Amino acid sequence: MLKDDSTDDGKHRIVLGAAVECGRALTHLTRHPVLILRGGYELFSAMYHFFRTQKIIWMPQELDAFQPYPIEIMPGRIYLGNFKQACDPKIQKDLKISAHVNISMETGPFFVGDADKLLHIQIEDSLEANITPFLRHLCHFIDIHLELNSVILVFSTLGISRSCAAILAYLMHRNGQTLKKSWAYLKKCKNNMRPNRALVAQLSEWEKVVLGDIVTDIQNPPY
Repeated sequence: MLKDDSTDDGKHRIVLGAAVECGRALTHLTRHPVLILRGGYELFSAMYHFFRTQKIIWMPQELDAFQPYPIEIMPGRIYLGNFKQACDPKIQKDLKISAHVNISMETGPFFVGDADKLLHIQIEDSLEANITPFLRHLCHFIDIHLELNSVILVFSTLGISRSCAAILAYLMHRNGQTLKKSWAYLKKCKNNMRPNRALVAQLSEWEKVVLGDIVTDIQNPPY
């Protein structure tokens, strides 16, 4: 990924500059896609100051110890992560997390006993898990916290199945959109998202609740 101070003209359009020219050259030479960060380093620093560093050379052990951060679903407002990230005080502080949606059997260290800031949906990571009875409460909880300007972390044990199903349900609810469209959006944010087949079937029924009919054919790939 490349960034400089002149990749955005203020109207969300990429303009020619050193980063763009360098990106084109690298793409041509390596045959791999090169991403240009919109807004350049200035915007990146303002939004993600905790990622800034003066280091140029990283040792292998330092890279191994690097802790990935949760995925940003709604910029600065909703994040998708795993249980380990939800238990990391630095991540909570850096992202200013003020509410948790825990979709696992584990109990995290933050907001325990505070029903206003923690929604704990205790379902197993299995094909017998049923998230449907909790979806209305889930969506209401997130809606309320967005109105309160809270920053919300939605997580499950690995952050791949149950929490992704919850995010999909909320995207369908908030935007009044199909499972297919919500799936495509989340896939761009988190390429390894994979709700299990039982949860996908439940999301299909949730689509009917949201839209009045089942629109997405979950028998076809990629579901």
